[in-house]
Amino acid sequence: MTFRDLQFQFQNALATGYDAAEIDSFFYLSLEHLHALKRLDLALEPQLLVPDEALEKWFSILEQLKSHKPLQYILGEAYFCDLVLKVNESTLIPRPETEELVFWITEELQSQGFQTPQILDIGTGTGCIPIALQKKFPLARVFALDVSAAALEVARENAQTNQAAITFIQQDILQVSHLDLTYDVIVSNPPYVRELEQVEIKAHVLDYEPHLALFVPDTDPLLFYRKIASLALQYLSADGLLFFEINQYLGEATVALLHDMGYSSVALRKDMYGNDRMIKAKQ
Repeated sequence: MTFRDLQFQFQNALATGYDAAEIDSFFYLSLEHLHALKRLDLALEPQLLVPDEALEKWFSILEQLKSHKPLQYILGEAYFCDLVLKVNESTLIPRPETEELVFWITEELQSQGFQTPQILDIGTGTGCIPIALQKKFPLARVFALDVSAAALEVARENAQTNQAAITFIQQDILQVSHLDLTYDVIVSNPPYVRELEQVEIKAHVLDYEPHLALFVPDTDPLLFYRKIASLALQYLSADGLLFFEINQYLGEATVALLHDMGYSSVALRKDMYGNDRMIKAKQ
């Protein structure tokens, strides 16, 4: 069987659940993961054969995709800010919108001349945010907190693999009354999806990604923002910045919360899809 034949098989088998661009993305990411080959390689050699010993792996990937399991969990890795990160079902899959948040933080730190910022990421998951920031600011002191021991195990492995010096802390931020240090940046991508929004969530997210990291009660959807912002009022440095990834439907509500808590400068930014997605705040 050629790789082109296999690609057609992917397209036919998955056509009812995914669009053509997604299917091609699945195929080429798997191609690179399994064989270190890219789209151009197949364009140059369209009759290239799939090694017989690899067919079982390919068919396993295809069957799991049929059940809407995310490809990142199938392959055990995801890409984020030019990094390769381990992922499993204890962690959310890093998303492009979160990359945008990292770029914004980087811009702000560079524009303010920070060389050795002290950074805290709350709800770190895979460690994608602190690892990316530590790679951009090698002299930074970077800390990452999460309630999940399983997620922190993944984050530690990712930090080691990517040679990033991160201090990891296992704590439930909702139970934290004080922080040990003062930070130039406190950043969080906390749970923010309301229970009522489950009907909008695609099966590959709802059925596989950890609900602990996704959902908040309808009655108090901003509880993590309120708690983290309260701590940041006490533990940000004089020129320190607070950054959040947010629920697209609660942008104005989150801005109002921060203003009410005493933040004098609050900026709301849209993501690449035009949704309210991130906030920068300063006292």
